[in-house]
Amino acid sequence: MELDIKTAVQTAFFLAIIGVFASIFLIFRNFNSAKKMPFYRKRRHLQLKSIRLFVLVIFLIAAALFFNQYAEPAIYLVFPPSPTITLTPTVTITPTITLTPTITLTPTITETPLISPTPEVPAVIQAEFQSTVVPNPDAAFSPLVISKGIDDEFQPIGPNTEFEQPMSTLYATFSYINMLAGDQWTSIWRRVEDGQIVCYETIPWDGSTGGYGFSDCTAPASDWLPGTYEVQIFVGYEFKVSTRFDVIGEPPTPTFTISPTSTASKSPTATSTRTPLPTHTASITPTKTRTPTKSLTPTITLTPTRTNTPTSTRTPRPTDTRWPSQTPTPVVTR
Repeated sequence: MELDIKTAVQTAFFLAIIGVFASIFLIFRNFNSAKKMPFYRKRRHLQLKSIRLFVLVIFLIAAALFFNQYAEPAIYLVFPPSPTITLTPTVTITPTITLTPTITLTPTITETPLISPTPEVPAVIQAEFQSTVVPNPDAAFSPLVISKGIDDEFQPIGPNTEFEQPMSTLYATFSYINMLAGDQWTSIWRRVEDGQIVCYETIPWDGSTGGYGFSDCTAPASDWLPGTYEVQIFVGYEFKVSTRFDVIGEPPTPTFTISPTSTASKSPTATSTRTPLPTHTASITPTKTRTPTKSLTPTITLTPTRTNTPTSTRTPRPTDTRWPSQTPTPVVTR
């Protein structure tokens, strides 16, 4: 009988819970027996036994909390999980295909997936790399398992290799080992037929060195066209693992394309054709521009040239004071 780490931790947790309830039962029984005991020494012995059981209850509660929260991650630090997921043993049934090696001659068509043996991160996604840490070349991933949901421990719910529309979100779960904090890791979801990328993510690794993880892809149902899809995982520029799955059924077509007809409300702007009215101002403005021609009237300023007339100011007239020359008349003095 094989027992994995997770099952062992859960078993220890339930045993600790059972021990807590059993100890509490014994405490109450010893306490009631001590109250009925007439002998002091026996009564004291039962009381001390109850106290020891109470200490044991506290220890078992602490152990149960440890097993439930911290035991499994602590064990993984000492014994990292193997890269192979527990679902892979089902693959051991497939070796029956080795009985038909004659069919392996026909996979001359399988040479077409030359893209898949050496996949690489597209240059557009490489431009988004942020990490400066050199990735650990020993990092390893288990085969990817595709499902429509996962539980709290990153385990797939209803894994499958074929999914039917409608749908929007898929998950690729895996186990990993030897990952370092800050390693740039990338997951790419693409359609095999045309190589179209449905969604991707590339971020520095912020998880532990080993454990379970997942990559999810959320896209409108109309983007999940029928066909084969592939999920690829990279650490840095190095390809690690990939898997394929099929989508069947036609995606739902959006019916909200009628809304653009609301732009017809802008047709009332045709009333702005009345703006030619200002063209009548052109007939008025030319007439007004003729008025400045009256500025020729300042040419009448030639009249100041008549200032020459002041030259005819016969100022010598004051010199005509000849009448004082008649002063000889006073000589008539007798």
